[in-house]
Amino acid sequence: MKLKIFILLFLLQAIVKAQPRQDELDSLHQALMNAPNDTVRMDLFSHLGFYYYSKNGDSSHFYLERGISIAQNLNLKLFEANLSGARAYLLAWNNYPKAFELLLQTLKIAEDPRSEKTAWNLPPGRTAHAERLGTLGFAYFSLAQLYGNTGNTEMQVSNLLKTAHTAESIGDSALNLLANLNLGNVYQTNLKKLDSALYYEQKALGFFPNSQGSESDIGWVYNTIGTIYQEKGNFYEARDVFRKGLNYMQQQNNLAGVGGICLALSNFYKVINEPDSSLLYAYSALETYKKFKDLNGIANAYSSLSSAYAEQKKGDSAFSYLKLATALHDSLNNAERKNLLTYQNVSFGEQMRLKNLGDEKIQTQNKIRAYAMLAGIAVFMTIAFLLYRNAHHRKKANLILQKQKEEIATQKESVEKTLHDLKAAQSQLIQSEKMASLGELTAGIAHEIQNPLNFVNNFSEVNKELLAEMNDEIKKGNLAEVKAIAIDVIANEEKISHHGKRADAIVKGMLQHSRSSSGVKEPTNINALADEYLRLAYHGLKAKDKSFNAKLETGFDNSIQKINVVPQDIGRVILNLITNAFYAVNEKKKSGELSAAGYEPLVSVKTKKLNDTIEISVEDNGNGIPEPIKEKIFQPFFTTKPTGQGTGLGLSLSYDIVKAHGGELKVETKEGEDTVFVIQLPAKKDDLR
Repeated sequence: MKLKIFILLFLLQAIVKAQPRQDELDSLHQALMNAPNDTVRMDLFSHLGFYYYSKNGDSSHFYLERGISIAQNLNLKLFEANLSGARAYLLAWNNYPKAFELLLQTLKIAEDPRSEKTAWNLPPGRTAHAERLGTLGFAYFSLAQLYGNTGNTEMQVSNLLKTAHTAESIGDSALNLLANLNLGNVYQTNLKKLDSALYYEQKALGFFPNSQGSESDIGWVYNTIGTIYQEKGNFYEARDVFRKGLNYMQQQNNLAGVGGICLALSNFYKVINEPDSSLLYAYSALETYKKFKDLNGIANAYSSLSSAYAEQKKGDSAFSYLKLATALHDSLNNAERKNLLTYQNVSFGEQMRLKNLGDEKIQTQNKIRAYAMLAGIAVFMTIAFLLYRNAHHRKKANLILQKQKEEIATQKESVEKTLHDLKAAQSQLIQSEKMASLGELTAGIAHEIQNPLNFVNNFSEVNKELLAEMNDEIKKGNLAEVKAIAIDVIANEEKISHHGKRADAIVKGMLQHSRSSSGVKEPTNINALADEYLRLAYHGLKAKDKSFNAKLETGFDNSIQKINVVPQDIGRVILNLITNAFYAVNEKKKSGELSAAGYEPLVSVKTKKLNDTIEISVEDNGNGIPEPIKEKIFQPFFTTKPTGQGTGLGLSLSYDIVKAHGGELKVETKEGEDTVFVIQLPAKKDDLR
């Protein structure tokens, strides 16, 4: 029960960001009477519902329900989910079935990204995406409390972890604190894993500087940490932590917190055999809970008083408080059992409904099978009659068939001979085409490698002559001339190294071009893949050229599902196209021709689903591709870049990869304006996941 009170009060800090004072409350009621439209009325119902959240549950439900009703009429799904989640949390302590029903509705809305379009009246700096995930995270948290209250600890922990993960994804410190704090409490109270409990509590403590919780919330963390230290036998640390937590609670006048820590201190002093102190804190807890009107807390305080008097051998007082505690606990437990039984009956009723539907389905299937069997018998009898009637025609038909069979055999031999000849001719043509392609590729290789090799050979000959000349000058003692020659030799060596690396890059490019892919196709999120390689290419170029800058645009079709591709290969294609686009806009900007017109480099990556095809387009506003060379860009070794800056294999390799996936790689360009490369990949039903 300590956990229930703790969660409720912390929750109020997280979701009721600014509760109105009494004068503001009067203003809210007055404004509600004069509300000009449903939107204003809905907002006022929301504020009033949260105001009564910790004061009057019935009033809170009243106003939240009306706010939900208006939100439904206005189709403000995300606002509806917020209010439904708040109601569900209130009901998670006393009406399990209704809480479960509301949480299912909340999760259905919050898990659907389309609900972001209905976001309304967001706090400053809060995006619709963050608001949806925040609502989803709190729904997970409320579901965790419902599972905890109904005894399902495993599902409680699972949903608290979901809460923490969701909070981390949007940087929500308050929600993250809430999740970790309660994880620590579950591990300490239910699972008895003290190290894990301490880990989560300390993690929760780290979120306080960035959360909007009050100082009293720190007291709850210290309360749990103190209990952990006590159970570990670290009594001095436990006492200090308990007192620190109590100090925070008293400073903030948090009655529930004061009562909770007083009970913890009463139990602590009982454990270390100081009954007077135990009795003192038990009385403090009782008085505090009476002010707060918390029946569970009062019952627990009675139990602590009974235990403290028993330690002092005062049997009458111990028995008196034991009777009070037992009566109050029985009353509360009866209500709890009734609530849990109703929840279990709802679950059992749902299971029985599904079972009856299954039984009806089986009976219907059995009837269909019986009718089908009768129809089959009738068809069989009809066929048997027809076969019997036509039996006398079979002998004549067999003679005809035999003659036809002989003719077919003769035709088959002729067709097989023709097919054999065609296959031989086809093999010869394929071989001829392969030799022609090989000759063309070999010529290209020789041409591309010859240039850097000529440079290497020429500079090597020059260096040989320079070194001979240097040797003569050394003999003459002409050091100035020796130094000049040495500088020339070093410069030539750098050129030799540059062109050697150029040849090495060409060879590696050819190996990569000729290597068949060994990757395995797997379901891949094309939108995520394109976005990842866009960022990778941009930051990679920025690392090489600090002056480079370009505007990035994306337009991803969210209706695209995962398709079967080799992600490494398709990623290589996307990266190559994006890198080429960055090169194009950078060259255009460096040319300075449009600087006066305010030219801004722009590269956009978009995806689109067209029937059974997925399109990925990479567009830039560079100089475009001249029409005469447009048809050559996919040929091996053809490049528009200056000598030494490209191998001419990137687009050729990209073209082959897309073709291997059964797709197409196309280019659309306007010289001097822009270029668009379009990857078309098949997205048939069998490929979708």
